[in-house]
Amino acid sequence: MRFLFSLLIVLIISITSFGQNVLTLDQAINIALKRNTTLQKSINSIKSSESNYKASIGALLPSIGANGTWSWSNSVQAGSNFTYGGLVISVPSSTTQTTTYNASIGANWTLFDGLSNIANISQSKDALESAKMQLENLKQNIVFQTITLYYAVADDQQLLKVQEDNVTWNKKSLETIEERNKLGAVTIADVYQQQVQEGNAELSQIQAENNMETAKSNLLYYLGIDVLTNYTYTDTLTDKEHDILNSSISSKFGDLNDLAQSALANRSDYKSAVLDYEAAKSGVNSAEGAYYPSITTSQTGYDLNANKLSDITKSRTFGLGLSLNIPIFNGFSTDNSVEAAEVAEMNKKIDMDDLKRTIKQNLQQTYLAVLAAEKSLEVNKRNVLSADEALRIKQEEYTLGSATLLDVLTANSTDTSAKTNYINSEFQYIVLNAQMKFYLGELDYKSFE
Repeated sequence: MRFLFSLLIVLIISITSFGQNVLTLDQAINIALKRNTTLQKSINSIKSSESNYKASIGALLPSIGANGTWSWSNSVQAGSNFTYGGLVISVPSSTTQTTTYNASIGANWTLFDGLSNIANISQSKDALESAKMQLENLKQNIVFQTITLYYAVADDQQLLKVQEDNVTWNKKSLETIEERNKLGAVTIADVYQQQVQEGNAELSQIQAENNMETAKSNLLYYLGIDVLTNYTYTDTLTDKEHDILNSSISSKFGDLNDLAQSALANRSDYKSAVLDYEAAKSGVNSAEGAYYPSITTSQTGYDLNANKLSDITKSRTFGLGLSLNIPIFNGFSTDNSVEAAEVAEMNKKIDMDDLKRTIKQNLQQTYLAVLAAEKSLEVNKRNVLSADEALRIKQEEYTLGSATLLDVLTANSTDTSAKTNYINSEFQYIVLNAQMKFYLGELDYKSFE
């Protein structure tokens, strides 16, 4: 009978587990890289940039077109009479049919336009490379945001366990105090005080559960998954995460000045800003090309014409012409175009310099946060050990009558806070490790695609 009961419990647990989906961090990152709508739009924009670059190269080449026509006409002339030398002459009616075949091929070619076409190629190429860099930065950002949101769930899961343990402790403590009150060892006030403490612990657990569910919803929403989907999440740290916690991030990353130089060399968003600035400079060169004369071909082509298709190659015409256009005055439109291009160049330079300062500031702030987190992690770890021991001592003293219930409750509250702070510091430390890699442009995304 006991065997059948155990088997039934195993089956129930298996069925329940089978109905749940486990979502790991790697899976979450992979989903984010596939479903993020901003990323999908950026990929589409790459195609547009590639087309622009191709078109700019094509502007160097002649445009060639072929044309063929066929025409047929049927002309009918009515008969008539006229008098010549006293004689009346009749002209009969006539019908004339005409068929014409024509084939031609022509070309238009801009031979010189002040080198605007060359500048356009450089501009579109830099724009294409910039778009690729922006796409790479977006992927790294998606990975980092997913890591942050996923660890928020893991953090809240651990905090919920702390609150659940706190509720369990308070329930057992209440049972003990009630029994001691029946024996006359403690007053009824201690019972009421512990009942209040147990209620507060339950409220804290409810709040922790709500925080966890909110964190899950935020993650699923970011991944583009229905927030009502039921997933389970890993609630234990991996070996890799333990290695991070047991290592010094600051010593691994090195000197702050070296980090800044490494970030400027690796950050795809900064590379994109540099390319945007270079593209803007090419835009100025392109606009200035309108100040110079342009040379284009004109009336260039090969023409075939005949009344019979078999004679189409007997009548041939080849034409070649050049057209020189010298700009003298165009109502300041070229000046306006150049001025607009120069303003765009200056603005891109400002954007590039602003990003450079932002990168350095982010690195500095994150580096300082890492130093503080390392110290905080160690202090919180010691605090948990001390708080556990202090709670144990106060419980023993309360049992012996040398400490009040308030002393025990205070020690328990301190112990719960210490465990909460330690868990928060652990996940903060792990996220800061990813944040440093992101700001350095070293956060991996290719292994998740």
